Amino acid sequence: MIAGLGGKIPRVAESAFVSQNACVVGDVEIGENCIIWPGAVIRADYGSIRLGQDVWIEDNVVVHSDIPGLDIGNNVIIGHGAVVNGRRIGNKVLVGINASVLHETEIGDRCVIAAGAVVTQGMKIPSGSFVAGVPGKITAEVSEKHMKWVEGDRQIAIQWVQEYKKQGL
Repeated sequence: MIAGLGGKIPRVAESAFVSQNACVVGDVEIGENCIIWPGAVIRADYGSIRLGQDVWIEDNVVVHSDIPGLDIGNNVIIGHGAVVNGRRIGNKVLVGINASVLHETEIGDRCVIAAGAVVTQGMKIPSGSFVAGVPGKITAEVSEKHMKWVEGDRQIAIQWVQEYKKQGL
């Protein structure tokens, strides 16, 4: 479902895929080649939400924003079941499965937030950081091995998107 709220209508790039079983509401901008999988909720009722290019929002992710809004960069993967309610996520970032990114957080470029980690309110994560734990702590610098996770297998994702479109999903 893609729906306006309070006069704000989501803007979705023609090349993006939004599953019919996702929910996108309010002042949302979805950039080129983004993929929004089933069960994802992107709700911009307080502040705006902007997704750059090649952003994957996986199944059952919740993205919400506070005022003034949330800006998600390019080449970002937000893993299954994650909850994101921050201010900024940089370019080439992976937010792992079931991770939580709380209010007023800022995550730099080339970061990995490990599965299950909780980035606490107001944290500023510098570029190149690997964050793990509850509460989240910077435990290492991002390695090239980590960056392979961030890159994902885009060809497989594109094939799945074509299959979903073909079957009307």
